[in-house]
Amino acid sequence: MTTTAEQLDQLRIERKPGQRRRRRRRWPWVLGAIALIVTAAVVLSSMRPVPVQTVPARDAADPANASLLDASGFIVARRIATVSSKTTGRVREVLIEEGQQVQAGEVLARLDPIDADAQRELAQAQLVAARSQIAQVAAQLKEAEANAARLSTLVQQKLVSRQQYEQAVASRDALRAQIASAQRSAEVSARQLDVADIGVDNTIVRAPFAGVITAKAAQPGEIVSPVSAGGGFTRTGIGTIVDMDSLEIEVDVNEAYIGRVQPGMPVEAVLNAYPDWKIPAEVIAIIPAADRSKATVKVRIALKLKDSRIVPDMGVRVSFLDKPEPGEAKPTGVWLPSRTIVLPEGTAADAADKATAGKVFVVEDGTAVAREVTLGEARDTDRLVTSGLKPGEAVVSDPAKIQDGQRIVVGDAAKE
Repeated sequence: MTTTAEQLDQLRIERKPGQRRRRRRRWPWVLGAIALIVTAAVVLSSMRPVPVQTVPARDAADPANASLLDASGFIVARRIATVSSKTTGRVREVLIEEGQQVQAGEVLARLDPIDADAQRELAQAQLVAARSQIAQVAAQLKEAEANAARLSTLVQQKLVSRQQYEQAVASRDALRAQIASAQRSAEVSARQLDVADIGVDNTIVRAPFAGVITAKAAQPGEIVSPVSAGGGFTRTGIGTIVDMDSLEIEVDVNEAYIGRVQPGMPVEAVLNAYPDWKIPAEVIAIIPAADRSKATVKVRIALKLKDSRIVPDMGVRVSFLDKPEPGEAKPTGVWLPSRTIVLPEGTAADAADKATAGKVFVVEDGTAVAREVTLGEARDTDRLVTSGLKPGEAVVSDPAKIQDGQRIVVGDAAKE
């Protein structure tokens, strides 16, 4: 009878000598399949177009592209006023609305004139009384002068006493003084009437200059005052008027670049609301004061074009243009934003403006093609490319994610 150990040996499966080795050789095939899948994924991803944005190469010979400096600012009005009454009173009627064009002297609103009319009537009555007193004293003076003249003849003939004659002369002189005083009182009353007339006129609010109403601040029945009376129930103005012919641009220029700006230099302005509209302008003045907190200097710029689309407080971007000297040769090459240029590897940040060579990616038939370029001067955020590009060529604006020969999709198609 066999033992238990012998029975277990009989149940053991015999393996051929190369069987384990063949099973181990299946792993390279698995790894190869995984590598193939990864390679295919990489190839497919590289074939998929990368969404990009582009910028055109701007011709350096075009004066509009010869920007020395770019800055941002706002449209401001040199003549703007919040119109109020000269006196405190209740508004009777308001004759303006936002957007209304008004002329200088045009009536904007009227206040309740009850108090002013009462003052005027009182001043007029005082003037009438003063003039009546003049007439009364004038009649008395006429009689006194005649009496003094008659007594003068009689005293010479010694028909009356000297004392009677002197009393008549004193009475005449007193009446002359009274009529002079009455005349001065009448003059004062007349001036008081003029002041009362001004008070009545002050109840009418007129436009100080021609312009457009941009805000209506008061309504009929409200109290207006030229000074704040405290609290929130008294208006300090009827409305705001802006002289649209006085519109100009104010920009803050970094003090490190203010030396590039000169009065009279040409400027190209672009409103944020109309990015494709280029407005010619010119530097008026550089305000001789710096903002310590922002390290900027304010520059005033005159608009050479008047248009109803230009309104106060609009955001605007300006480019200070290079004004070539007479006989000066036009620059050659194109201008590009510095961000579109790839500098040689190892170029230090502080030496970027001094680099003379670089690389850009030009769009050709839906492909980003690397192109070597020669670099010139740097101006603000732009760089002059003296060779390697033609005006109008489209350059990828963000080259960090692009490789040479990579397929790309540009503009609106990149957003879909």
